[in-house]
Amino acid sequence: MPETVPLEWYALHVRSRHEKIVHAQLEAKQQDVFLPLYSAKRKWADRRKVVSLPLFPGYVFCRFDSARRYSVLATTGVIDIVRFGSEPAPIPDSEIEAVQMIVNSPVPAEPYPNLVEGQSVIISDGPLNGLVAKVANVRNALRLVVNVQLLGRAVLVEMDRDWIVPQSSVNPLHPLSAVPQRRV
Repeated sequence: MPETVPLEWYALHVRSRHEKIVHAQLEAKQQDVFLPLYSAKRKWADRRKVVSLPLFPGYVFCRFDSARRYSVLATTGVIDIVRFGSEPAPIPDSEIEAVQMIVNSPVPAEPYPNLVEGQSVIISDGPLNGLVAKVANVRNALRLVVNVQLLGRAVLVEMDRDWIVPQSSVNPLHPLSAVPQRRV
């Protein structure tokens, strides 16, 4: 019986504005593909419209066996697989799951061009409960930045202040430690 190789997620660098085309082609090849999108309002001279744009412009995520990557690389619009040195760099499942959780939640998300160094927190309530994030103070509103380290990009998520707990005060071995303690 042949041994099955576990499939890993990889980031594909794609041609500018070809993310949706690459996504459709990889789906047609029956690949496990993920293109996180967000909604944005755009204004033209004659109209306004809500459009779906890639959360990570220039990238599409795909799960495949790296030894059989040539079918993926042969897809029109794919430039290359994101690599460390000469080897494709796999993305941990937890990072893809975090982005999927953000995209599927009702919390508004948008690309964030520059990761602001800040305090690590754990989201302890709401639809993103359990995610680890970095805090950025933007326009006097507390916002959380969830960073996908591999791509050097980040996603800005607006959160309620009561939904976060500083990571330093969380005991990772205690399942209820992320629950905020009431201050007197």
